[in-house]
Amino acid sequence: MHPRPLGSTSLAVTPLGIGTSPLAGMPGTYGYSTGEEAAVATVEAVLASPVNLLDTSNGYGEDGAGEKRVGAAVRRAGGLPEGFVLATKVDPDPRTGDFSGARVRESLRESLERLGVERVPLLHLHDPERIPFAEATAPDGPVAALVELREQGTVDFIGVAGGELDEMWRYLDTGAFDVVLNHNRFTLLDRSAQPFYAAARERGLGVLNAAPYGGGMLARGPQAHATYAYREDAGMAARAAAMQAACERHGVPLAAAALQFSLRSELVASTVVGVSSPERVAETLALASNEVPDELWAELDTL
Repeated sequence: MHPRPLGSTSLAVTPLGIGTSPLAGMPGTYGYSTGEEAAVATVEAVLASPVNLLDTSNGYGEDGAGEKRVGAAVRRAGGLPEGFVLATKVDPDPRTGDFSGARVRESLRESLERLGVERVPLLHLHDPERIPFAEATAPDGPVAALVELREQGTVDFIGVAGGELDEMWRYLDTGAFDVVLNHNRFTLLDRSAQPFYAAARERGLGVLNAAPYGGGMLARGPQAHATYAYREDAGMAARAAAMQAACERHGVPLAAAALQFSLRSELVASTVVGVSSPERVAETLALASNEVPDELWAELDTL
């Protein structure tokens, strides 16, 4: 868990980062809801662990529940550890859908209040595919507002966090961002983000890879979790089943191989994994150190 440079920023992040969307009480997304006390205890476990990156968002949970729970844990812990990177994201107004520059500033204000901190070192534009690119890059749009916040010193660095690669390429090409975060598209099953990550690294951006388990299929196997990236996909499930069988022949948990696929990539500064309990923090750290033989990597590549 030795920190690595996050692109050309001055930030250093551990190879493993923790995501907080499962802690925000979103049963429609995950099929379960984490209670407030369990969520706060989970963040406390992260703050006490070797991990130094925590990823959250203004839009996680009803009325900012995710950030509020993170903030409660930070207060209980007496503040953030030295060198800890707390990143959040700006989101549209949940009632009106407004995602203007003014909304970006309001979203950050809400986040800082919930988190109980004066600033965050990294602020992402979240799922920008929700608005037209021309609207996002207009003079009064969210991209310009984020750039202004960075220039003013309100935040240190800005990123773009999303899933749709076609849109992510467009935002990369603006040259406005310091960091990119993509989810579900650089895993054992889907490696479509690899050219995007390579281009980002060549331009000096930090790369965060989220959801290495594809939303759960690669954590517990397709029989236990039938969806990949929040939707059913029979082809993905069949390949995941073959990978799970290969892992079992080598005595390696499928989740360990899925996590380490991202951890071992030279393209990725940190891999962001969502967790739902304090126990999952320890389990994820153990999976990161589980030995995976070279012959298994070769077999997984063929699959």
